[in-house]
Amino acid sequence: DVQLQASGGGLVQAGGSVRLSCLVSGFSVDDYAIGWFRQAPGKERERVAYTGVRAGENYYDDIVEGRYSLVRDSTKNTVYLELNSLKPEDTAVYFCAADRQAFKLWVLREPTYWGQGTLVTVSS
Repeated sequence: DVQLQASGGGLVQAGGSVRLSCLVSGFSVDDYAIGWFRQAPGKERERVAYTGVRAGENYYDDIVEGRYSLVRDSTKNTVYLELNSLKPEDTAVYFCAADRQAFKLWVLREPTYWGQGTLVTVSS
């Protein structure tokens, strides 16, 4: 069975950092584009970042303003999203997702697999 397990959320003060994890089972993270999305209360889900199958293929949406960073750990079959310089408007449920085709994940925003979300709350 394929599972994407997101974790690492919590309460953090503005300006702080948090690292989210997306632990994947059922396929290798080296073979799929792995992405992160977020949804704030009352708002639509928006894309955040993704890492492709090619080395160094990391892309970030403009909304993160250079504050986020992706790390792929093949030995742990996990993709991490590091959130830095957090702002209250970063408060959201963060989801990881995966698809063999980066286009489906990033452009169409219709990845084959979704994980459950992890809540990040940034206090001012």
